[in-house]
Amino acid sequence: MPAIAVIAHRGASSYAPENTIPAFDLALEMGADGLETDIRATKDGILVLLHDHTLDRTTDGRGPVSERTWVEVRQLDAGSWFAPAFAGTRIPTLDEFLAHYGRRTFLALEIKAAGIEAAVARALEAYRAEKSITVTSFNWDTLVALKKLQPSLRVGWLTRQFDEEVIEQISSIGGVQICPPASQITPQLVAFAGAKGLEVRAWGVSDEAAMSRAVEAGVDGMTVNFPDKLIAYLRAHGNAPMKGAATSYRTGT
Repeated sequence: MPAIAVIAHRGASSYAPENTIPAFDLALEMGADGLETDIRATKDGILVLLHDHTLDRTTDGRGPVSERTWVEVRQLDAGSWFAPAFAGTRIPTLDEFLAHYGRRTFLALEIKAAGIEAAVARALEAYRAEKSITVTSFNWDTLVALKKLQPSLRVGWLTRQFDEEVIEQISSIGGVQICPPASQITPQLVAFAGAKGLEVRAWGVSDEAAMSRAVEAGVDGMTVNFPDKLIAYLRAHGNAPMKGAATSYRTGT
């Protein structure tokens, strides 16, 4: 069976505070093939890694991150909410993330806020790591904007529905990846996406049953909070993880 890319969702977020250096480092120590994270911007335009619109859930700050300057955000504790051992952990910037991991592993970057597409494209262009990165979003307009700004950029569509129509749609703008929920994946749709030249990366892989269904359907990769469990599952079922995923899940180029 072909290798399946194990992508750590916000790092090894079952074991360390999501979207932080400890979570990303742990994921790589566990053997994940790549790292997934979320991008937002501060009030003064610094790109930071944060899932939620507000700071409340994962830091000791309050309110929208877009209403706080980077000077304010960088002082926040992004680890204590998870466990006392992570007290003092900080929110990383996108530049910091790229410097740490951009030449070490595959990266999946999800744009969470409209209007930051140009800033993200500039950051990737300056870093010259475009071929090791896929930029994704649930927002279709974000993907269209990215392809106009940087046509060579690898983009993928995070969808809540998986059918031939959405596969055709992302293919039409030169996308390389479709990211459906694991619950909607079927072998037929995976094959259809593959015939269009798309990689299929599942999200919402919540348990071993979901893992099994996605593996049997032939997905190219999965985004999981617990990369160690998926790696163990793949090995136990004779399907080794990709280990050091290359740019393309399917071609390794």
